[in-house]
Amino acid sequence: MTVSRPRVTIAAIAQAAGVSVPTVSRVLNGRTDVSPQTRELIERLLREHDYRPRNSRHPGRAKLVDLVFDDLDSPWALELIRGVEDVTHAAGVGTVVSQVHRRSTATRQWLQNLRSRASDGVIFVTSDVAEPVHTELHRLKVPVLIIDPAGGAAADVPTIGATNWSGGRTATDHLLELGHRRIGFVAGPRQLLCSRARLDGYRAALEAAGVRVDEALIRTGDFRYETGFAAAQHLLDLADPPTAIFASSDLMALGVYEAARRRGLRVPDHLSVIGFDDLPESQWASPPLTTVRQPLAEMGALAARTVLRLSRGETIETPRLELVTKLMVRESTAPLFAEAGRQPAE
Repeated sequence: MTVSRPRVTIAAIAQAAGVSVPTVSRVLNGRTDVSPQTRELIERLLREHDYRPRNSRHPGRAKLVDLVFDDLDSPWALELIRGVEDVTHAAGVGTVVSQVHRRSTATRQWLQNLRSRASDGVIFVTSDVAEPVHTELHRLKVPVLIIDPAGGAAADVPTIGATNWSGGRTATDHLLELGHRRIGFVAGPRQLLCSRARLDGYRAALEAAGVRVDEALIRTGDFRYETGFAAAQHLLDLADPPTAIFASSDLMALGVYEAARRRGLRVPDHLSVIGFDDLPESQWASPPLTTVRQPLAEMGALAARTVLRLSRGETIETPRLELVTKLMVRESTAPLFAEAGRQPAE
């Protein structure tokens, strides 16, 4: 005979966490007035005890959140999914992950699926919401949020991003402080706001240091390994190649590693390299990659909490949020040494 487990209550979770019942309720409702440490503890206990709220609590809700990507073929997508699911699971809400590849047919199919099952909210990643889609979601009364919007989002669509400009500036400043002056930059897709902001941060750091921005040192990729490799090949083939390369994604930075290896250049002895994202792979690289950390899982979690609040008719404090980036200095950057075959700039 199967014995069903007793249902875990909010009071039991509160007791286990050493907090009040209202504090657990605030976490379940996606409220922001809970400290990150307390929120993490409560969400972990909710997952461990498989807490599920009573179905009668929000009888009109679908208990599903849609997470829509243009492209899922990237480790950073997994980090965002992890952040979203940490919150939705704790709230007893399912997550539907979709990939539309910027194709109109895929978008139409996704919308058709959404109409048939309903949704508490939609989170788009690195894209813009086309006007027909925005209009239809508004008609269906489905809240919408964008993570890293491609362009300027509609005024009524909240967005979540990272401090990309300051991340680009900080990474470039780090290389300048190490004595580098020939600093290559591998940009992401130009249509994305985050890509343009990182490039602008790179330019701002050089200009503030009195270093001329050499357009020959700037190449464009698409955040993938292959384009980082191709861009680095071009940069290292220059008559006066860079002594350091800042790639605006970790995957492109790993492509730079491979281009350097094929030329017999050691990182960082002959070439310093910086990435952007701080994916788990960056710590496993050889040497471990210096990179700019953008809090991807935290961005996903905040997005999920926000759309759940919107689905309940709550008002959010601000429609535009940016989470702080941080430079993670590891072993792929080093001072510009003469014995490495490079002469420091005067």
